[in-house]
Amino acid sequence: MTDGKPTPESVQQPVLVVMGVSGSGKSTVAGILAGQLGWDLEEGDDLHPAENVAKMAAGIPLTDEDRWPWLDTIASWIIEHTMAGIPGIITCSALKKVYRDRLREKNVVFVHLSGSKEQIGRRLTARMDHYMPASLLDSQIATLEPPGPEENTIVVDVGRTPAEEAAEVVSRLGLSPASGSTALGHPHPGRSSAGNQAADPA
Repeated sequence: MTDGKPTPESVQQPVLVVMGVSGSGKSTVAGILAGQLGWDLEEGDDLHPAENVAKMAAGIPLTDEDRWPWLDTIASWIIEHTMAGIPGIITCSALKKVYRDRLREKNVVFVHLSGSKEQIGRRLTARMDHYMPASLLDSQIATLEPPGPEENTIVVDVGRTPAEEAAEVVSRLGLSPASGSTALGHPHPGRSSAGNQAADPA
């Protein structure tokens, strides 16, 4: 037991950054993954400051200056989890490499939900509860710098159901439920447990 080799329980599972342009299904796939794995889940869009939300609702693309404070907030959530050794899932468009560089940490895997403009446009126009208008899709696609082979990323095609896409992520990364979770999900999905667990000697 003390031969220095990690056991499955001691191998740290990753923090997933589910990325892609708006309408690619980030929130849906992330929610399915969190429910199946019992992992902490955070919706990156919820971390935008009010000024950014107002801009996007008005159809005004965000500048890099708008995005840096938002990305720093997401990075803090990621670091909180990686330092505590707790897996988690956070959504973030992460369209540019410099944005992903700001979020990159050990044990972070980017899950890029990728599809054609037509596929994503249909999904986006069907969403009535989101503050980003479909008119910004062209801007997002123009901004997107697809992750290169040197980045710790898996690419998942969005031409299937979200459940099938989530199943591919679990299979390709060999993910497993967090300790104490069930197949039906974590008792507190959407909440960060990193702070509490990091301070808990048990």
